[in-house]
Amino acid sequence: MLGSLRRFYPVAAFFAGFIWDALTIGQRVRPLDFVRLGLFLAGAAALAWWLARRDARALLPPPLDAGWRARLGWQAPYLAVQFFFGGIFSALFILYFKSSGHFGAWLVALLLGSLLVANEFVGERYGRRFTLTWALFAINAILLANFALPYALGSLDPRWFYVSTLAGVLLAQACWWLAPGRPGRIGPAWLLAGVLLAAWQGGMIAPVPLVKKELVIGQGFEQRGGDYLLQVEPAPAWQFWRSQAAIVHVPPGGRLYGLSAVHAPSGVTARLEHRWEFLGTAGWQIQGRSRFESSGGRERGFRGYSWISAPAAGAWRLVVATQDGRTIGILPFTVLQQAPDAVVLRRY
Repeated sequence: MLGSLRRFYPVAAFFAGFIWDALTIGQRVRPLDFVRLGLFLAGAAALAWWLARRDARALLPPPLDAGWRARLGWQAPYLAVQFFFGGIFSALFILYFKSSGHFGAWLVALLLGSLLVANEFVGERYGRRFTLTWALFAINAILLANFALPYALGSLDPRWFYVSTLAGVLLAQACWWLAPGRPGRIGPAWLLAGVLLAAWQGGMIAPVPLVKKELVIGQGFEQRGGDYLLQVEPAPAWQFWRSQAAIVHVPPGGRLYGLSAVHAPSGVTARLEHRWEFLGTAGWQIQGRSRFESSGGRERGFRGYSWISAPAAGAWRLVVATQDGRTIGILPFTVLQQAPDAVVLRRY
């Protein structure tokens, strides 16, 4: 019975880390979170070294007729490594997924999660646990550095992505170099770093640590005290997943407003922009752009607004992004040139 369940130990450890993180990470990123994740990464590095030392000394697992304590003691380091990896990645998976505001970024987050879960199954089966260990370590170190460095410096300069990616893979390289016997291969770790850099160039990496809180369009915008008021067309009752209608009715010559709220941790400043894009014969074409700067710390996100006058009928989208081109959120909609049937006044 225990033998048949052994192959599921790493998966159980992975999900244990995910559940632990889901219960403890909370809604606000704190320095203590990075300390905890850094300790997890250090613990994984120490255990990887210990496992490499055990492998270099050609120690054999206990026989099948040994007691459960002996078998569990042999398996415990593997469980602990997978728990540490699960704790780090589950936290970053949640944060990266929350920062994903368009299909490409969602796809990368989901693919990373799928690959890690799949690797938990195939690692022991194919006997390549050390190569898998270095690859998982590199992914966790890179993603953690990608998030932590901009947070620590209070800057979203694109250069920090390249610096943090290089730092993460070099840390994995150093751990492999110091491991007794240098088991496994470190090449896949560098390959994964290259894949992440390619995804970054393609705009498929979420612009952490920014999180889209709100992205709406409407008419009759008004700023009253500290509140923004906007007339929004509600979605049909059967579209329960939408906060507003996908078709916007704008009278000829009217003005359409866009409002976004983007959360950034306290101390982080981001230069953002709204882009109004129309789908023409040559594809998506920018019809208007508004740039502004946000400061982190506001729980509901830093608000920005813009408008487009007399929008043509057809397919549109409002894009909120960093000024260096990283997309935070996209709101597609269709404009019809006629007065709206019903609107609701919403406060932001």
